[in-house]
Amino acid sequence: MKAIALAALLIAAPAAAQQVEEVSIDALRAQLAKGASSEAITRAYLARIAAMDRKGPSLRAVIATNPQAIAQAQAADARRKAGKSLGPLDGIPLLIKDNIETADPLPTTAGSLALKDNLTNRDAPVVARLRAAGAVILGKTNLSEWANIRSTNSISGWSAVGGQVRNPYALDRSACGSSSGSGAAVAASFAAAALGTETDGSVVCPSAMNGLVGLKPTLGLVSRTHVVPISHSQDTPGPMARSVKDAALLFSAMVGSDPADAATKDADAHRADYAAGLAAASLRGVTVAVYRPEGLAGPLKERFDAALGVLKAQGATLVEVERPKLDGLGEAEFSVLKSELKADLNAYLATTPAAVKTRTLADVIAFDKAQAAAEMPFFNQEIFDQAEATPGLDDEYRGARAKSARLAREGLDTMLAKAGATILVTPTYGPAWPIDPIYGDQYSGPSASELPAVSGYPHLTVPMGLARGLPVGLSFIGKPYSEAALLGAGHVYEQAAKARVAPRYLPSADVGPGLEGAR
Repeated sequence: MKAIALAALLIAAPAAAQQVEEVSIDALRAQLAKGASSEAITRAYLARIAAMDRKGPSLRAVIATNPQAIAQAQAADARRKAGKSLGPLDGIPLLIKDNIETADPLPTTAGSLALKDNLTNRDAPVVARLRAAGAVILGKTNLSEWANIRSTNSISGWSAVGGQVRNPYALDRSACGSSSGSGAAVAASFAAAALGTETDGSVVCPSAMNGLVGLKPTLGLVSRTHVVPISHSQDTPGPMARSVKDAALLFSAMVGSDPADAATKDADAHRADYAAGLAAASLRGVTVAVYRPEGLAGPLKERFDAALGVLKAQGATLVEVERPKLDGLGEAEFSVLKSELKADLNAYLATTPAAVKTRTLADVIAFDKAQAAAEMPFFNQEIFDQAEATPGLDDEYRGARAKSARLAREGLDTMLAKAGATILVTPTYGPAWPIDPIYGDQYSGPSASELPAVSGYPHLTVPMGLARGLPVGLSFIGKPYSEAALLGAGHVYEQAAKARVAPRYLPSADVGPGLEGAR
């Protein structure tokens, strides 16, 4: 009787909950191969979001979950059962930054109430590629509203739709932007990986400050169609994940030409399995240029020096270089961004559904003024005003674009050439700054994003550990279409350094007892 009773209890007991925290795409694939279901994995991520995004640490990383996610997961399970798996992403839940359209019943808001009815029922081509690979679209992530182009006093990670994204490592610290929600969500294991977008820093900064791998691809490898734009000269989607291999798996499915995006005309020639060669990657005999930002000190310097030691131990030859003077680069870039914002956003808004009443940048500016309590409680929209005042894509604009692109390319090409290198490494950013609704973003540390963003060159960031309890990243930058080499180098470093530390959701940065003094 006892044996029968015990058997009955075992039959009645619920199955163990599916584990997703800190689980890689590779590990999820292995679980699926052994009989786990995509449905169970998807439900586990949704449960984790429900328990932690508006409750618990209240990360506010996810704007909306997809009501069709479970059905997509069930379809993946059916394909697998029938022996018709679509590849390494089939059944893997991903999150999409909410300036990228999906055909799911979710609006694409860019964080603004002006786009709360932007239900387009269309996939951006980059999402269509992921869907064709079998990925489960789990939902949309929060972001810095309008991808952080509205004001110089903005708070990274805040949007009127989603509220303030918080950093999982220290809840009072910025998750950086504009792909703040994607960064915080992947760090918190709300999905296996996520899509972000970058104009200048918006993939690599939130990746570095949330302990992730982030790849800003060569401009033109990934389509921007149906992505709420800032700049056709600099915008690109990019993968964000907890490991180089996971980022490579996601990136492999994203690359491809799109007839509606002229910049991608050569992308099909670069489609590849970017994860396949990682296991054999090596730094032996590879010359690496090292740029040490002026004034680098303290824990960030310690982490960077340790990272260089790892690269050297793996066989790399390190050659330190100086960044050449690039007078006028920042001003030229900003001029380009303002002109292209007006032109590109007007073109995008013209394609939105009739329910969206803001059809131009001028309409958005008027909307924000009318809804100032909700849209502008902390900062204004002076960059929008400046963009609206630009005359268009005229000769002055074209001159600024030629200047910014030339200077950025010269800067990187010069450093690589002086070292005789194909890869440049430098700290991505310093540790995250405190969230400050009074003064906005307060950051004066190093930033590696400008040159690759303006030039269109690829930029990979990989975790290099914690500086005073906060994540910092190591940047790998190369010439156009060198993603395979950057991912290989990043993978070698990652596997040797093992520097990534999972978040602890502390209320503030763990800086030790020194603030309290001796008494």
